[in-house]
Formats: sequence, structure tokens, C-alpha cells
Amino acid sequence: MYAVVGCNECAAMWLLSDPRTSDSATCPRCGKTHQTAKLKRFFESEDRAAAREARAALLAKKRGESAAFAEVDHVSELERAVEDAGIDDREYLEAGGIDADAVDEAGARAEGGGSTSRTRTEIVRDAVEAAAEPTEENVVARATEHGVPAEAAREVLTKLTRRGELSESRGRYRVV
Repeated sequence: MYAVVGCNECAAMWLLSDPRTSDSATCPRCGKTHQTAKLKRFFESEDRAAAREARAALLAKKRGESAAFAEVDHVSELERAVEDAGIDDREYLEAGGIDADAVDEAGARAEGGGSTSRTRTEIVRDAVEAAAEPTEENVVARATEHGVPAEAAREVLTKLTRRGELSESRGRYRVV
């Protein structure tokens, strides 16, 4: 079940799924929490597409654009037209001289979490934990061994200390 509901604070209208079973709903515009039983329901339907269409019609009417809305196709028709328009990503890449398969492989590697690279912050934090004597000099040296430039390691140490993630006492750091 879907309902088109409205906020009594900011007059926003939105789709609410399962209005009969949910206790409260939050306005997506102003953030006010409403009891669903007290929300004004402008339209209800089992069909999400019908509820979306009703919301669009109500918004058009609210803005005095009912005539213009009547000339526009149903939302689902517009979505199909958008899907059919233009070229797909593969065609676009290949038209630009880019190997689409290589792009797909790079994307798969990036999403697959196969990369073991860590951020500078993670490397510096690990260096503090791993150093037998976690002084600035030792932490920076250890971070530098793992690819963090010395000046960047010092900056990360300062930032982590300011944020309260590290503490420094008598020249030694520790993770809080």
C-alpha cells in the first residue's frame, strides 16, 4: 500500500509505503516527524506507479500547472523514453576511443575490494600501534617505509592528536 501524504509544517508531499503499519513518518523536506495516523492522505493505492502519478498531478495542481501536466505522458512512459534515448555507456566510451572492457575490469577491481591500499591516516595510526617506541621520529620513519611522505606523516600525527584519536605524552604517541 502506498499513500501520498503531506506535511502540515512545510506543505511537502511524499510517498509513504505501508501507511497502515508504520507508526511515524519523517518529512523529507523539513525533517518533522509525524504520526502516520494523523497525516492527511491525498491518495492511496496498492500500485506504486499510480501513487507516484497522483503525487505528480497534485503537485502540478498546487502550482497551477494542471493543463501542462495533462499534456505530459505518464511517469512510467517518460522513464521508458529516457532509457531509450541517447547511447549507452559502452557506445559512448568506444566512440571516444576508450576500451570499454578495460573500463569494466577497472571498475570490477575497484568495487571488488581487491585493492590492499590504505589511507595515510590508517598507515600512521598503524605505525603508532606497531612502533616499540612510538616517538614522532619512529612513527614517521615507519610510515615513510609504507609510502607516506615524512611531512605528510607529521601532519597526520598532528591532526589525529587534535581530533583526540591519538594522545601524546612526553614525546610518545598512543592510540586512544
